[in-house]
Amino acid sequence: MIAYLLLAVPFLAVALGVLLLVRRRTGGPNWAVVVACLLVLVALTAVFDNVIVAAGIVGYDPARTLGVRLGVAPVEDFAYAVAAALLLPALWRLLDREARR
Repeated sequence: MIAYLLLAVPFLAVALGVLLLVRRRTGGPNWAVVVACLLVLVALTAVFDNVIVAAGIVGYDPARTLGVRLGVAPVEDFAYAVAAALLLPALWRLLDREARR
């Protein structure tokens, strides 16, 4: 069972939906910003998640993960960072008044 991944799917779906909306309305976000945001958030998530999992603060049932880990953190935990990296620049672009002109 892939329970942790299923928890992340709604967040990824919302992020992709907003990204598609922004692409349709404004021509899309600045992809350099999206990539930079993605790299920073995934790097910070990798450090933070590995620390809290290794310290025993957070634990994951191996039967509910995909089994793929980056360090000691399951790959599913990175879905939230990916969703944020897609959503934040897209919302910035969508809500930017000058971009809508």
